[in-house]
Amino acid sequence: MNAGLTDIWVYLSASPLLGLTATLVAYQLAYAIYARTRFHPLANPVAIAVALLVAVLTLTGTPYRVYFDGAQFVHFLLGPATVALAIPLYQQVEKLKRNWFAFIAATLVGSAAAITTALLVAWTFGASRATVLSLAPKSVTTPIAMGIAEKIGGLPSLTAVLVILTGILGAVLARGVLNLMKVVDHATRGFALGVTSHGIGTARAFQVSEEMGAFSGLAMGLSGVLTALLLPLVIRMLSFAA
Repeated sequence: MNAGLTDIWVYLSASPLLGLTATLVAYQLAYAIYARTRFHPLANPVAIAVALLVAVLTLTGTPYRVYFDGAQFVHFLLGPATVALAIPLYQQVEKLKRNWFAFIAATLVGSAAAITTALLVAWTFGASRATVLSLAPKSVTTPIAMGIAEKIGGLPSLTAVLVILTGILGAVLARGVLNLMKVVDHATRGFALGVTSHGIGTARAFQVSEEMGAFSGLAMGLSGVLTALLLPLVIRMLSFAA
């Protein structure tokens, strides 16, 4: 039995299938834990899967590049998955027509608040210029955030980590915060998740309802566009990018 497992590992470690297999297995284990806890927010499957993958790669001494050679297929699927968010949103088009101004206003306020608080907190605690600029786009989806960070002088790799942490924290804390604020409308709850927690929050929203997921996806897209347009201007105004 052990010999068989060793042969499988040797084959996978020399193949691009390693990253894909490890990613799928890690997420399945994480989701099983999530389901066992009755979908408790603290048992977020993304956080658990990331921890499992880091542990496996560290214990086996597998370079990240070797892992990503296989996992990049999953990364590629993020594009089609994002585009597919238009389908559930189209099914909510009537509510979108009725509330379009409120959604745009909420995106502006939410994006501005995310940028401002990130800059002020990092600056107050004496973070380096590179850290401040890397933290600023933390509330938008990873590809956009990394592009923004590179443009304004931040560190894209650090931004990617901060984006993932922000998404996980948002997915974990959102239900309690929104319940405390007595926000019950699924469209509003989903939009709040999308503005603050991007893709990870959107995935969590879809687990609750299709309506919540649709508006979370809308918020994720709008906040990404607005942040890409506004953040370089804000940084320039604050003389961070001199």
